[in-house]
Amino acid sequence: MKLAVIGAGYVGLTTAACLAELRQTVVCADIDSHRIARLRRGEIPIYEPGLDRLVTANMARHRLSFSDAPPSASAEADAVFIAVGTPSAANGEIDLSFVEQAGRQIAPMLKPNAVVVVKSTVPSGACRQLREIIAEARGALDFSVACNPEFLREGSAVEDFLRPDRIVIGTDDAHAEALLRSIYAPFSRRGVPIVATTPANAELIKYAANAFLALKIGFINDVANLCEVVGGNVAAVAQGIGLDRRIGWAFLNAGPGFGGSCFPKDTRGLAATGRRFDAPQPLIEALVAANEQRKRTMVSRLLRELPGAGAPVAVLGLGFKGGTSDIREALSLDIIPALLEAKADVRVHDPLIGPEILRRFPGVDSFESPFMAASEAEVVAILTDDEAYRRLDLARLRRAMAGRTLVDFRNLLDPEAVAEHDFRYISIGRPIADAGEPKRQSRRRHAASRPEVSLTLISTQ
Repeated sequence: MKLAVIGAGYVGLTTAACLAELRQTVVCADIDSHRIARLRRGEIPIYEPGLDRLVTANMARHRLSFSDAPPSASAEADAVFIAVGTPSAANGEIDLSFVEQAGRQIAPMLKPNAVVVVKSTVPSGACRQLREIIAEARGALDFSVACNPEFLREGSAVEDFLRPDRIVIGTDDAHAEALLRSIYAPFSRRGVPIVATTPANAELIKYAANAFLALKIGFINDVANLCEVVGGNVAAVAQGIGLDRRIGWAFLNAGPGFGGSCFPKDTRGLAATGRRFDAPQPLIEALVAANEQRKRTMVSRLLRELPGAGAPVAVLGLGFKGGTSDIREALSLDIIPALLEAKADVRVHDPLIGPEILRRFPGVDSFESPFMAASEAEVVAILTDDEAYRRLDLARLRRAMAGRTLVDFRNLLDPEAVAEHDFRYISIGRPIADAGEPKRQSRRRHAASRPEVSLTLISTQ
């Protein structure tokens, strides 16, 4: 079967490579000719474990190719997957202009009975609207439209695609359903459930799934706040409730709130959809507000630990989570400007962040190791749950630092083990761990009083 994927971004490239791995012939097309030229050379513009291997292998097998002309790439395709961006406006409404543009571009070139598959995350009614746009541009209704949402986590997208929990097919067209069932037959033979439903239901399934997972994050963070006041330990509470099969362990890790390209946008999108159809989503509205407040709280918590102006502070992790180079809606986008405003000497480390992204953080120094970043630092702050930070050599880190304060926004470390190395350890929803007065005085001196900082958080939109 011949397939086309429109969009060579995170979702599109992963989808194209994985469909090729399913032994389909795939053309991945994007109007960004520079990106396509890089992909043709085997250069992967995003970091995703295993993706480079899939792309290279399937290019060698002639199952995967790249084009900078989406209309031509779609001309012979039995199915055209649209995987372009759907950014959100300030009010949460989703901008469908890229999806609509893709539809208009491919409309004249579609072969009869082709299926247009919306892989992008879109709000209720978008597939129906796209069908009307393509029909108008094509002057015919000899095609089908289906919604096939992706459920890919950054850092494990290849695994998620090739070993899915379920496949959702939203269409009112028997031909489109049969074609997508054929594409995903390797999964159904392994017992993966296929949910065949209407486009409206499929659109809502994606939004509702992400909103529910985000609610679990918001819930455990509220519980963490309560633990800090009453002397509880959120890790023990999460363990106790996560063992309930009705609740489960996933997404019960207290932290700085959710970021990235999906949860913030999708929760705002679901709330906006509710407002648009006069069916308010008060839980989600509250969650969105609470997640923004969570960032402000984390910023304030770190600023309280600064001994004075000019204090060196090491920030470990810039991505919105470990295992990815994506900084969209990451805590670092709020923390670093606040530290700079407080006149801190900011130095950073992230094993996946390259020079291009580091340019987003003017005024900070980047180091090749966490220990180099922490050299002479008064405070070290862990922002992402990268495995490199979970396995930190605490003795080496302590020797590198001038101060004793270690702020762990991800609860990666064991408080008792950290305290044994003479740290003052501050985590989320757990008591502060401090072995006592420092065994040595700080090697650096700063202003005696802590800075009083009035913050205006920089928007990450």
